Amino acid sequence: MTIRRLNHAVLWVRDAKAAATFYTEVLGFTIAANMGDQAYFLRAGGSDNDHDLGLFTVGDRPPAPAHSPGLYHLAWQVRTIDELAAVRTRLAEVGALGGQSDHGVSKSLYAKDVDGIEFEVMWAVPRDQWPATVGTWSLDLDAELARWTGVDTAEQ
Repeated sequence: MTIRRLNHAVLWVRDAKAAATFYTEVLGFTIAANMGDQAYFLRAGGSDNDHDLGLFTVGDRPPAPAHSPGLYHLAWQVRTIDELAAVRTRLAEVGALGGQSDHGVSKSLYAKDVDGIEFEVMWAVPRDQWPATVGTWSLDLDAELARWTGVDTAEQ
C-alpha cells in the first residue's frame, strides 16, 4: 500500500457559509456542492477533484488553545510567484495575512481564515534550484518576483 497524495481536507468551522465565502472570494475556490448552509465542498482552481476542501458548521465554539495537538495548517500551492504576489495583495486587503517566509524550497504566505484557522499559500522553487539546507528566512517577495516571474512549478 502506498499513499498517493492528499485528496481533500475537511474543517470544522463556526459558519460554513461564511467560511465558504472567504475561501471563494479571497482564494478563488469554487463551490462544488453544499448541504444547505451546514456544509460546503470547495474545489481549488485548476483542480479536477470532486472537492479539495470541506467545511462543516459546528456553531459558536471556542478555538483550541494555540499549539494544541491537531492540525497546524494546510498549504495551498500556486503555479507562479506572480500568483503568490497577487494572493499576498488579496490577503492583506482583507486583513488575513499573518506572515511570509522563504523556506528555500518554497516561498510562503501565512494567513488565517474567518475562524482563525491558519493556512499557507506557497510557490515551489524549481526543484533543480533547491538549496542543500532548508530553513526559514525572511521573504523578500519583490526580489523573488524579479528573479522568478513567469516560472510555473505546479507540476513538480
